[in-house]
Amino acid sequence: MADKSAAGADAKPKSKKLLIIILALVLVLLLGGGAAAFLLLKGGSADEELDEAPRTSQSARDTRPRTPPQYMALDPVVINLADPGAIRYAQVGITLQVDTAATADRVKAFLPAIRNGILRQISRRTAEELLRPEGKDQLAQDILELVREEAGLPLIRGESPVQAVLFSSLIVQ
Repeated sequence: MADKSAAGADAKPKSKKLLIIILALVLVLLLGGGAAAFLLLKGGSADEELDEAPRTSQSARDTRPRTPPQYMALDPVVINLADPGAIRYAQVGITLQVDTAATADRVKAFLPAIRNGILRQISRRTAEELLRPEGKDQLAQDILELVREEAGLPLIRGESPVQAVLFSSLIVQ
């Protein structure tokens, strides 16, 4: 009987030690996870604060409220390209980014002349020009100037009311 009481006495301290070790490990894991979450969340807000600083200074310079741009999708065009010795085609989808709905209405009023000018601009290009990024950029710039001139939209404080020419599709065959 004495052996059983001695074995029971040894079992209790071992189980208490094991319980304390397990609790300590769980506590360390919880503290480590909490610290990691805190650092990750704190790091994200610091990045946001850095990103917001330029926006704040930019909005301080521009006192008028910013409105989202208007987008005006034009019908896709299919045109013969100016490739010598080969018959090549391009299908081009264009979307214009304009500053206001009034500018979009102004562009719509001149759309037949604008579309004709776009067709003529694209037909002067070769497939090689349209496949290079520089060629696409130059075409977009030429179309932007064409739209501004055809619609009679002058630069306002150095900025165009037609803000960008965006290609929604460009397939060369």
